[in-house]
Order: sequence, then C-alpha cells, then structure tokens
Amino acid sequence: MLWLFGVTDMVLTDLTPAEAVIANLRVSSKKSLLQELAQRMAPLVNGDPRDIFAALLERERLGSTGMGRGVAIPHCRLPQVTSILGGLARLETPIDFEAVDREPVDLVYVLVAPEGAGSDHLKALARISRVLRDQAICQALRGARDEAALYAILSDQERDASRAA
Repeated sequence: MLWLFGVTDMVLTDLTPAEAVIANLRVSSKKSLLQELAQRMAPLVNGDPRDIFAALLERERLGSTGMGRGVAIPHCRLPQVTSILGGLARLETPIDFEAVDREPVDLVYVLVAPEGAGSDHLKALARISRVLRDQAICQALRGARDEAALYAILSDQERDASRAA
C-alpha cells in the first residue's frame, strides 16, 4: 500500500503512472467516461473493469464528483486493489457531469484505492483537489498537446511543490 505522509508532501506523479494519462479522450456522456476510465485503470490496479465501473457509478450516485470549473475527480475504493492509483484524462469535448457549477467537464482525475485506504484515500483526494483548483495548472493541462505534455505538467507541479517546501 502507498502510504502518504502528508497532503503537502504528496505529489500527483506519485499516484499517476505515465500510462494512466490520456489526452483527447472521446466520450459522449458521464457513463461512457466512467466506463472508459474503468477499462483503462483495470490493468494498472489488477482489477476487473466491471467492478471499477460499478464502484465509480455507485460513488456518483451519492453525489457528483464534478467539483466545478470543468474538473471532476471520480473515485472509488475496492477490496481487490492493493495500492492507490490515479489517472488523468483531458476530454476532447467537454461533457455534462452534473458538476456543482453545472458547467461541462473536460479535465478528469480518476482515483482507485484499496477498500481499507481510509485517510490515505482522503489525503490523495485533497491533494488532487488542491492541484486541480489551480487555474494556471488547469489552463496548462487544457493546452497540452499530448500525454507526454500532460504528464510533464504534473511533473512540473511536483518540482514546484518541492521548491516551495
């Protein structure tokens, strides 16, 4: 299990392998987005895509994870997952995600965690939220050409965080 020692110490590249970054993802709805994210995350967390999709969908039924300003952070916990892992997707076309501000979403960070992750899961969500509330980072992500550029932005955020510490 990945142990996080403090929200400010954690950086997104600790959670996000390069292969979990998707540029220009084509989806037409919230449901199709969650299905696609489940498919892509399943091999990375050694999980079943149907279980991941069901858990993400169940979480959304509790309330949208669309946090506003075009950003959503769908997340779930599953018993078969052994470590916290995330993925970043920039959508080709924004979709309705039932976000708090009712604006369509085009930046999505998905987080899959072990069922017993508890506070580590919450710390990861807090860190992701903090990074994606930064409009300069979101603007850079929206302007990135491809997966490598998206990942580089996350890496740059990591270097900036370590310089500020």
